[in-house]
Amino acid sequence: MIIDAHLHVWNPTRAPYPWLTDALHPIDRTLLLDDIAGALDSAGADRVVLVQAADNAADTEVMRAEAAKHPARVAGIVAWLPLDDPAAVEAALPDFAADPLIVGIRNLIHDREPGWLAGEQQDASLTLLEEGGLTLDFVTASPDALAEIPSLLERHPELRIVIDHLGKPPIGGTPEQRTTWRQLLATAAANPLVHAKLSGLYPAVGDMRTWSVDDIRPFVDDAAEIFGADRLLYGSDWPIAELAGGHRRVHEALLEILGGWSPAERAAVLSASATAFYGLAPAPADEAHDDTPAATPDDPTSERTTA
Repeated sequence: MIIDAHLHVWNPTRAPYPWLTDALHPIDRTLLLDDIAGALDSAGADRVVLVQAADNAADTEVMRAEAAKHPARVAGIVAWLPLDDPAAVEAALPDFAADPLIVGIRNLIHDREPGWLAGEQQDASLTLLEEGGLTLDFVTASPDALAEIPSLLERHPELRIVIDHLGKPPIGGTPEQRTTWRQLLATAAANPLVHAKLSGLYPAVGDMRTWSVDDIRPFVDDAAEIFGADRLLYGSDWPIAELAGGHRRVHEALLEILGGWSPAERAAVLSASATAFYGLAPAPADEAHDDTPAATPDDPTSERTTA
């Protein structure tokens, strides 16, 4: 089984996505699970974790509505909460605690000033996440932000963090840039609560399509050495992947790299690590291939390429 631990859906008619401009054509439109279902089936990706794509509650409701329509497909949701407003976070947590699909929180911190998560209000909110057992997806625009993770975990020693897209390694960059990225990643990974996603591995600058398997393999090998397979999660980063050559190309490249790993290591990256990190419930055996929509509650919904 494959769990795609980093997949987005969005609907600009139901939620604002300020970064989703026509510069990102052709993905600057509504894209939901029905649009990727065939590719997921072809890739053998039975289940997905839907990940926040905008800093607003409406985006979370778009994901929850998709989960209600595709109960066998959606294993979890990484939602949004306003981490700079701990009172709002505290008020929202009971609703999230009652929803077994809400497994983590993410803000688009790469669009904010460096060190934003260290603010007093954000610190209070992270304490609430820590106490509530929710994880934090840590998204970066460059590897520099990885330097924030050790002090973050000193303040929140029980907070589980997953680094999205390996912290944006310098694919296509210089050996010196790779060394710096690796050092920052290794320092963050010294804490066993830190995991990372093999996702979004595209060139750091220029055309996102100009990469090969050999371009990304060294960074995946570095991550394997630093984290071990048990702390690495597979993710397609769809629909952003469409800007980097498409879901199939991205998926097959990662599978080719993983082909030289042991069966246990591949199983960890492709499903077990995501299940353990997010605490995903197993799919009921009788629903594994049944996407009949569950009963849907009242649905209030009914620039960066590092999403």
